[in-house]
Amino acid sequence: MGKIRNIGLLPQILIAFVAAVLAGIIFGPAIDIVQPLGDLFLRLIQFIIVPLVMASLVVGVASTGSMRTLGRIGGKTIAYYLATTLIAVTIGLLAGLLFSPGAGVDISNAGEIPEATKTGSVVDILLNIIPTNPLSSLASGNILQVIFFSLFLGVGITMVGEKAQPVYRFFDGLAEIMYKITWAIMKLIPLGIFGLLAPIIGEYGLSVLMPLIKLISVVAIACIVHALITYSIVVKSLGKISPWQFFKGIAPASLVAFSTQSSSGTLPVTIKCSEDNLEVSKKISSFVLPLGATINMDGTSLYLSVATLFTAQAFGIDMTVGQMLLVVLIATLGSIGTAGVPGAGLVMLTMVLTAVNLPLEGIALIAGVDRFMDMFRTSVNITGDAAGALIVHKSESEFKDDNIEVS
Repeated sequence: MGKIRNIGLLPQILIAFVAAVLAGIIFGPAIDIVQPLGDLFLRLIQFIIVPLVMASLVVGVASTGSMRTLGRIGGKTIAYYLATTLIAVTIGLLAGLLFSPGAGVDISNAGEIPEATKTGSVVDILLNIIPTNPLSSLASGNILQVIFFSLFLGVGITMVGEKAQPVYRFFDGLAEIMYKITWAIMKLIPLGIFGLLAPIIGEYGLSVLMPLIKLISVVAIACIVHALITYSIVVKSLGKISPWQFFKGIAPASLVAFSTQSSSGTLPVTIKCSEDNLEVSKKISSFVLPLGATINMDGTSLYLSVATLFTAQAFGIDMTVGQMLLVVLIATLGSIGTAGVPGAGLVMLTMVLTAVNLPLEGIALIAGVDRFMDMFRTSVNITGDAAGALIVHKSESEFKDDNIEVS
């Protein structure tokens, strides 16, 4: 696939970002007139997600050439995701303990608890990854089930070999088509960011932020610390590039994630930035990134640990070491079941608070400012995905005999 020339894309995104903030502050709620621009961009992204993820994953898995190579790449990917998520949860807990964002919060403003989707147990979440009807999963856009089906389809093509080549060529062609469509949609990113961000600033302004500014600040600082320290160390030591080069290369995707609050919705941009700016091979990016957009949620896991401590502090409850360890376990493993869509963190928070016997009224306190925290955690999510793709790509350089294209 030829490289997409997105010279000037980052400045355009930054200009759109600043313009959206200023327009929201100046015009207030009236700026929601530009909301259709954001809705148009989101619908275009949603329109390509399922075929792009399916085609990319099938080709990525099948093109590894052997089960041994697939197992090696998959093992590295899962190990990276679990390790960085564990670090993120730990940073979140430390930040919550150090800054005590819930101390002194007026719980009389809690209001009603937002209605949340039932999550079920961790076992139920894991079982739900397996589709009973793959076609239904494709039609409904259940990304976790689409990923499961695509992984096994790719494995099947690898196992069958030569006879399955027509199927492989079909998905390879479909992937190329989706990449071209993605290239066209990426030109609308600045417009989409303006249409998404300006109405949020216009509706909420600064008034909704002030009572819980400490919570937002703690989540934002913890996310920035995790990105700057954890990912810098990872890309420098294992990815063999400078942190500046990495963050500059993934910046367009990070800003799109900040505006859309959707890891899955940002996936096309993450793929393009990783391949074009970080020079990750298509075979690696097409496997690692779709998987990461759904199961690698460093920012979300970090947020869950901070929000849990915030709730305990707001209601004057001292958490035990055992409860904190349970938060680490659930936030690390539970992120696998967190959908890469806006607001999914609140659903996971319900499960965490229930597991450690904390009042669900804490969700009502957080819900009003959740969208602002969602911006930071989603940016961290996709930045972590890109770092994972980079280090897996670099680590595969010693296995050129397995048909993994590396630079």
